[in-house]
Amino acid sequence: MTPDAESVVRAAYNAAEGSVLDVQGFMDLFAEDGVFNNVVAGESYRGEHLGDLVVFMSRLAPDVHREFHRFHVMGDIAAVELTIHGTFTGPFETPAGVIQPTGAKLDIPTADFWYIKDGKIKEFNCYVGVSVMLAQLGVQPDFAAAVTASTATAG
Repeated sequence: MTPDAESVVRAAYNAAEGSVLDVQGFMDLFAEDGVFNNVVAGESYRGEHLGDLVVFMSRLAPDVHREFHRFHVMGDIAAVELTIHGTFTGPFETPAGVIQPTGAKLDIPTADFWYIKDGKIKEFNCYVGVSVMLAQLGVQPDFAAAVTASTATAG
């Protein structure tokens, strides 16, 4: 018997919880050609990289937990509104260097869309509130540098 979409999606969330952290179990829920799209960041993961963001979040906040606000299943599609909670106790690697942990509480708004086929995840589109997450990590945008750069290129 093929598991229903809700069971597959809930198993994926469970495998990614900090208290469980079963990266291989998470990856095994995907179809052979399955894809995990981190839509806001413009990144896609396939094959051996399907668990990369699960590992990233577990390093950033080992106590990572997802709180569901709305969980809708429509056939083989699941739409979930949630908040990702955790404590910033791991380093955060950036292009400019490593931001050291501050112990800040993370409450990141997220919307996920899961597409299931034959009991496997065909596509997972994750829309994480990156600007909220960065603010909670203490990363503020540098508007002055952007204004300077845009003025230099417009001239």
